Amino acid sequence: MIKKTALITGISGQDGAYLANLLLKKNYRVIGTDRRSARSSQWRLKRLGIEKKIIFEELELGEPLEAERLFKKYKFDEVYNLAAQSFVKSSFSSPINTSNITGLGVLIILECIRTFSPKTKFYQASSSEMFGNVIIKKKQNEKTVLNPQSPYAIAKVFGHHITKNYRKAYNIFAVSGILFNHESPFRGEEFVTRKIIIGFLKILNKETKNFELGNINTKRDWGYAPEYVEAMWKMLQQKKPNDYVVATGKTYSVRQFINQVTKYLKIKTKWVGKKGLKEKLIDTSNNQVLIKINKKFFRPTEVNFLLGDNSKAKKDLKWLPKTNLKNLVKIMIDEEKRHYQKNY
Repeated sequence: MIKKTALITGISGQDGAYLANLLLKKNYRVIGTDRRSARSSQWRLKRLGIEKKIIFEELELGEPLEAERLFKKYKFDEVYNLAAQSFVKSSFSSPINTSNITGLGVLIILECIRTFSPKTKFYQASSSEMFGNVIIKKKQNEKTVLNPQSPYAIAKVFGHHITKNYRKAYNIFAVSGILFNHESPFRGEEFVTRKIIIGFLKILNKETKNFELGNINTKRDWGYAPEYVEAMWKMLQQKKPNDYVVATGKTYSVRQFINQVTKYLKIKTKWVGKKGLKEKLIDTSNNQVLIKINKKFFRPTEVNFLLGDNSKAKKDLKWLPKTNLKNLVKIMIDEEKRHYQKNY
């Protein structure tokens, strides 16, 4: 049987690592790319034990000639575009860079497929951030109006629509996965879920007394990343290209996530003070402040409510989320503890 060849951009990130692992198990030849500055950060691939099974290529996503070189060198069966400037808060401080990579980078790859490899199937990593602030608080699906609230989300909307455009205009097998928040032990430390877990472990290890967060009342639909990359692969195995929302269908606030973490770590806590900047989380055994709220961690424009409707993915892809928030927190904490001494 001839091996399929897949390109994964942003392979050293959370989703890239899990997806590479999945494809290798399915006997793919995996070509992985990252920007130059990320080349030294392959800890996720190393932890999975797969870094030597991947063919690495350099790719600055905003540079068309580099992408063209890759498409001339390889014949890709599937391309998964996971590369992005993916930290929402950073997109406000570097909007041009975010737009070039997260937005125009999608067009560069699609142009390469159109020009050099029209039979290649393409997956675009779209984001629930594209929905922004919904007027009616109900589940968001593939037809929900997009109302992006950050340079990151706006760039993702461009990537999402240009993918649809190339699908219609050039009959390319191109799909967007509108993935809601998905976490794992491989999340970057700048993301709030892992920041919370690391913060509490540092407190328990007496490395710090407390840490700071921004808006703890925003609500997110949190799933488990290894399950979400399976949905990505399933999208490219369909007979016809289509876009899909991938989500759990349940939403929790950052506050609720924190409460799950403290419960699992057996820290007895209580929220005190007026809700907002003066609110604090204290350890009830000694009244020590564990979490403070700091305005600098608030986004200039916030997304307060995200909740995904995964009905279409369930029906067409036969995909179902299996890990609830309680188990997600357990997985993340257990793995962080296991590698704690190595990381800090």
